Amino acid sequence: MISKENIATGYQQIQDEICAALESLDGKGHFEEEKWERDGGGGGRTRIIQKGNIFEKGGVNFSAVHGQLPESIKKALKVEQDDFFATGISIVIHPNHPMVPIIHMNIRYFEMPSSFGAGSEPVRWFGGGIDLTPHYVIADDARYFHAYLKSVCDKFYPDFYHRFKLWADDYFFIKHRNETRGIGGIFYDRLTASDDLTWDAIFEFSKALGRSFIPIYTELVNRNREKEFTEEQQFWQYQRRSRYTEFNLVYDAGTKFGLETNGRIESILMSLPPTAKWVYNYKAEPGSEEEQTLSLLKKGINWV
Repeated sequence: MISKENIATGYQQIQDEICAALESLDGKGHFEEEKWERDGGGGGRTRIIQKGNIFEKGGVNFSAVHGQLPESIKKALKVEQDDFFATGISIVIHPNHPMVPIIHMNIRYFEMPSSFGAGSEPVRWFGGGIDLTPHYVIADDARYFHAYLKSVCDKFYPDFYHRFKLWADDYFFIKHRNETRGIGGIFYDRLTASDDLTWDAIFEFSKALGRSFIPIYTELVNRNREKEFTEEQQFWQYQRRSRYTEFNLVYDAGTKFGLETNGRIESILMSLPPTAKWVYNYKAEPGSEEEQTLSLLKKGINWV
């Protein structure tokens, strides 16, 4: 059976692969690394890229933390145990080009000792997902993104894509705006072994999802990075970034978990964009590309 140490080591390797590939894709920016330790147990490697050719700000973070769960988290997770171990990778990239989308990915593993005592199986699960937030929804890009994710899911379990796509639609939803954060993707949590899905298979799925990040984002960046854009389109980009910020601060479970388990603040909030705008009562022009994008920020769109 895979161990938590094996999982953490596998995630660190994927972090290394993604950082190297993103530096090559950008051609200018380089990641700065900060290693940190968590009061209470564990730590991580925060890696940030800024002011690149295409990446205005991005983070590829690894953490492996352990210790005691706060009461608020225990209630949220509906568990009674205090001790926990959690490891994962969290990625957010904010490009400087309004036609290149924001992308987010997270793969993670969580473990607690069994309440039945020593020698019992630990309580454990995997979670994660990847989603795309275009400033302008480009239908061909959306279809490519979802088709790639479906191909990854289909290698492991026949209903993964359908189930996790619906989950992403529900999760990445800004309730107070009545709109999705972007075009979704896949999202899953508390994925555990079953008669037809072993722990090893779930870990392989988690790694395959992590390694899908680079081919997906490389394709989307290269499709759009040379397109010309106007000041008005960049203004719209900053307006869309504000919605991304609202979701992460109000609804994102990972942000809440990090803050409530005494995680490193800079690492937790690296997902926020460097520049965003909140314009009072902003309305898109009728018939504009901006209005078209807004019409596609809803649940249930079938892109494949």
